[in-house]
Amino acid sequence: MSLIDRILDLAALPAGVLPKPALAMARLSLFDWLVCGRAGINEPLSGKLRRLAEDEGGRGAASVFGGAPAPARMAALVNGATSHALDYDDTHFGHVGHPSVAIFPAALAVAEEAGTSAQSVVEAFLVGAEASVRIGMALGAVHYNRGFHQTATAGAFGATIAAGRILELTREEMRAAIGLCATRASGLKSQFGTMGKPYNAGIAASNGVECARLAKLGFTSADDGLAGAQGFIPTHSDAPDTEAGWETPPPATFLFEDIKYKLHACCHGTHAMIEALLTARRETPDLSTVTVESLHLRTNPRWLAVCDIKAPRTGLEVKFSYNWLAGMVLSGKDTARDDTYSDALAADPELGAFAGRITVEGDASLTDMQAEGSLKLADGTQLAIDHDLGRQLPEAELAAGLRNKARALLGDRGEVLWQAMQGLSALSARELGRHTGA
Repeated sequence: MSLIDRILDLAALPAGVLPKPALAMARLSLFDWLVCGRAGINEPLSGKLRRLAEDEGGRGAASVFGGAPAPARMAALVNGATSHALDYDDTHFGHVGHPSVAIFPAALAVAEEAGTSAQSVVEAFLVGAEASVRIGMALGAVHYNRGFHQTATAGAFGATIAAGRILELTREEMRAAIGLCATRASGLKSQFGTMGKPYNAGIAASNGVECARLAKLGFTSADDGLAGAQGFIPTHSDAPDTEAGWETPPPATFLFEDIKYKLHACCHGTHAMIEALLTARRETPDLSTVTVESLHLRTNPRWLAVCDIKAPRTGLEVKFSYNWLAGMVLSGKDTARDDTYSDALAADPELGAFAGRITVEGDASLTDMQAEGSLKLADGTQLAIDHDLGRQLPEAELAAGLRNKARALLGDRGEVLWQAMQGLSALSARELGRHTGA
């Protein structure tokens, strides 16, 4: 079976066959997405996009984080970028993308306009996210490594499928929507460390709304814009594998269940190192930038082009700097709070001095979720460090971690939002949208 037919089958799965464990993770992702979006309302890029929405005007059909309702496509753009502004949202390492910020904004905007339920938003998101992971795996690591941002590329297909599901597209309409997305999807890693990175997420969500709605209007497209001749995958990957991951097809297996959540407000590629250093500090409390003479870190080579900024100039760039983040952990700075990452932090002389004592090396034997290394102490002692983010945590432990994160970002409003999500099955999409307010 061709990839496009497999994706179309996935897009058409009845709600009743979606796995309960995957739906439970999708609900956690919804909560986490709302928390990240509300926490990002006051970021400069968010205000600029709300201004763009106000200037363009149009029918206020969908909710906007911190702003007035806007047309669905514009709401998806603003909400996608706003929720990725802090770079604190979930990650799927199957293709190294952020599903929630690309797909939830599209699903919610279209569902609010269509007047469907909050549950339909969760179901559409789950199907779209699963499709984005599998399309991202078909594109392969070479797609990401050569500079494409999977959140924006594979994520746009997920957003299209989620929006199309809400709009109840026929199989042929969904095929057309995917074909239109193939000529629309875009996003580059060169934007990392700037406002352009979260903008990529907004573009993906906006593209999803646009492509699904055009298909509903009867817009035509290539029969197989995904993997056909001169389609998205063959033109955007030198080593595509359209069979990747399909030895375990849905609905029996949903790869989305391996979603990972951020508990540090920086690039997910740095989290294994951070956790390894935090473990070392718990075991050896006197570790600091003073007592550590040097750090040698080994990480998957793909991260060297993503989060190895040696001399960050801004708080945003600090989030993509192994050298700065290592010093932050060892000097006791809170990597979980977004307000830690100020522009002044990039000029911190202590961190700058320690950064020169760190070497980062690519090691292809490590997965995207692993980090290993060694600390040399001033007294000559060598300490080995390692961490693997791939360990699956129980749902209750995940929920507790996300509630703590929500309280750290939103204060008491975080717990209010958590309680509201417990009644999700009774909410309409419009009622869900009200939780994007400040």
